[in-house]
Amino acid sequence: MDISIVSATLYSVALVPIALSVAFALLLLKTFTGKSLRSSKYPPVRGTVFVQLIYFNQLYDYLTGVVRQSPTFRLLAPDQSEIYTADPRNVEHVLKTNFDRYTKGKFNIEIMKDLFGEGIFVVDGEKWKKQRKVASFEFATRVLRDFSCSVFRKNAAKLVKVVDELSAASEGFDMQDILMRCTLDSIFKVGFGVELNCLQGSSKEGRAFMKAFDEANALTYWRYIDPSWELKRLLNIGSEARLRNNVKLIDNFVHQLIRTKRNQLAAQRERNDKEDILSRFLLECEKDPENMNEKYLRDIILNFMIAGKDTSANTLSWFLYMLCKHPLVQQKIVDEIKEVIGDQASEANPDGFMERITDPVLDRMPYLHATLTETLRLYPAVPLVIFCSLDGRCTETDDVLPDGFHVKKGDNVNYLAYSMGRMHNIWGEDAEDFKPERWLKDGIFQKESPFKFVAFHAGPRICLGKDFAYRQMKIVSIALLRFFRFRLADERPVTYKVMFTLHIDNGLHLRAVPRLAT
Repeated sequence: MDISIVSATLYSVALVPIALSVAFALLLLKTFTGKSLRSSKYPPVRGTVFVQLIYFNQLYDYLTGVVRQSPTFRLLAPDQSEIYTADPRNVEHVLKTNFDRYTKGKFNIEIMKDLFGEGIFVVDGEKWKKQRKVASFEFATRVLRDFSCSVFRKNAAKLVKVVDELSAASEGFDMQDILMRCTLDSIFKVGFGVELNCLQGSSKEGRAFMKAFDEANALTYWRYIDPSWELKRLLNIGSEARLRNNVKLIDNFVHQLIRTKRNQLAAQRERNDKEDILSRFLLECEKDPENMNEKYLRDIILNFMIAGKDTSANTLSWFLYMLCKHPLVQQKIVDEIKEVIGDQASEANPDGFMERITDPVLDRMPYLHATLTETLRLYPAVPLVIFCSLDGRCTETDDVLPDGFHVKKGDNVNYLAYSMGRMHNIWGEDAEDFKPERWLKDGIFQKESPFKFVAFHAGPRICLGKDFAYRQMKIVSIALLRFFRFRLADERPVTYKVMFTLHIDNGLHLRAVPRLAT
């Protein structure tokens, strides 16, 4: 071999660590330059965003530990500061008082758009207003409310039958997976008018879609702390290659769904009471086909997916976990069900029982409502809201938060819903205790400020589906607790998986004991 070739190869290899060292030095320089590190008017710096790589699997607990020392703090990023807060005053300032000055921002949109496109959780301005207006009208209709109640009852009855079969096997089972499939069936029926039947396992396409969507959710969140994600996307390698494959599967499934629903709608022109959300959006699309095209519908569907499937299933999973840890609370809910609906032990048919679950019945169960709310306080469906960024459309001057700290144009302001539920200065010395009674006074549920209890967001972007979610969770909870007593299947630790929504990592493994003789 030519000695010159060998020398050149060795020289190139020797340059690699030098090049990496220079790149790392430049990254650090960019991260720390121009961030007003010594100024007390800005939130204290508690490291860089790269520290999140070290604590990623316990990220929300790590951030909770930091926020207990500094209720508002900064982590430095190459292009901006990431400001985190657990101060309800700051949350109200950003989400309500100064709502027009804070947007999703280009940084967040760039990270989220491959999966969520231009759906309501991602966009700002007129696009957000238009989707919000249409969605707000649809959620307010009695047709949708009645239709959704019917769907929730039917799927809850199916859920009871599935759990009954599993309980007979005397083995533990993953309750989170079952709840995910149940809520997926519900959102597909209510949202898109499709019987997916994923709960009972006959839809391979549906389960493949659910798996792809969950993995894409986690991989998209990973972008926030992966400094190389844009390069990986360009080269189509690693996590970005997996994300692209998942998004392709998701897109194919959703576009087929849209085409099927469009054909069905064309054959049902005589019906005016279109029950599902997609049908009603399709009718709106006819008014503006250029802007409200198939991609627009695709983005709407996936945004409703994360709102309708993940949030309810995750909350119900944590709810059942807490009831297993607190059997007295579980029994109190059962007693409330018996008091309101009656203790007809002879009625072992879940279909007949579920027909008795009406809105007036749900309204007479304050303890169940309080327990679900307490679950959301400690385990919010969206644990960390990476939401607000002052962008170029805003004033050129910095903003000042109510706690006195300044925000520079371009900085992200994130509120820590998971941490806020554990703050003693917000909820008292028993903040970390699971205590449904904190929401009740003389047996009546007492609301809290949405800027203190932030599980459903707040301000103009407050969750449109809040009542929708509570209704589904109550119906499912009543069905499960009327027919079964739950306990943990084993001693394995229960913790979260870091993604946009608060999944239980590796599932929730339970055993169920029937309450009624069949």
